[in-house]
Amino acid sequence: MSAPSQSRPRATSAGLEPASAAGPLPLTGYLLAAGGAVLFSTKAVIIKLAYAEGISAEALLALRMSLSLPFYLVIGAFAVRRLQQSGAQLPSGRLVLNSALVGLIGYWFASYTDFLGLVYISAQFERLILFTYPAFVVILGALFFGQRIRPRTLVGIAISYAGLVLIFATKLSELGSDVVKGAGLVLVAAVAFALYQLLAKGLIGRIGSGLFTCIAMSGAAVAALAQFAATESMSNLVVSPKLFGYGLLIAVGATVLPSFLLNAALQRISAQANATIGTLSPVVTILLAVAVLGERLTWIDIAGTALVIAGVGWFTLADRNR
Repeated sequence: MSAPSQSRPRATSAGLEPASAAGPLPLTGYLLAAGGAVLFSTKAVIIKLAYAEGISAEALLALRMSLSLPFYLVIGAFAVRRLQQSGAQLPSGRLVLNSALVGLIGYWFASYTDFLGLVYISAQFERLILFTYPAFVVILGALFFGQRIRPRTLVGIAISYAGLVLIFATKLSELGSDVVKGAGLVLVAAVAFALYQLLAKGLIGRIGSGLFTCIAMSGAAVAALAQFAATESMSNLVVSPKLFGYGLLIAVGATVLPSFLLNAALQRISAQANATIGTLSPVVTILLAVAVLGERLTWIDIAGTALVIAGVGWFTLADRNR
């Protein structure tokens, strides 16, 4: 999974809740949102490059978390200091624990299954599957959180999955059981991230998006490092300069930096506008995968991609005119 961004919960809830009143949409907000979406889209491509150097999914996830953790610890410390200086109440121990546990779902488990899935499928296909997580926000929200599904949202979900089925049928004939395994793992990641979105929303409202992100990421980092320590020698984190560079790119370029760009965008533009700009992500991933990794792009891939993006855009913005 990609790294944390509190823009997503607000954007993906568009199919469940009334859209907020749209105000002025400054160009700066659009540029920030576009920058964040583009940076997030590089993650899958960098992971594939790292795998070519012989690193395991567990080691790469641990490397990513260990390199991004200091940033979130420092930012979290500044957030706590600001609360203390303003005389505001610090979050309770229970809130901190709940935030860390929710972070395990979205930033450790979802990321781990996503990393594993990328062992078996292309970066293009991974991004398309993961990009459908808003559909699971809608479905899980209706099943477990008492939120209503609108007919227009169901249409968007159907369009998106028609595109995935089209691509999946082609990949299955080419790669066999590997594509089933990889697609299944990334689908689990999408479901887990959707559940994270729903669970995180209330916590974000109580402690703020910035501090919540830092706590959740820190909890996930501890889990990833503990998992790695239990399965591999810690010496395996001493990697080549090239692998260290890939790890740093994933940690900073595809995790920390875009999360703050998207948060800054949400201060300037609506959640709906941010979600629409987010459709850049799979497009950029596909272009990078073809240009950098040499992945093949067929007309069926293009048609399926168009359906997925159209469907996600439809159900993300389903309540714009509600």
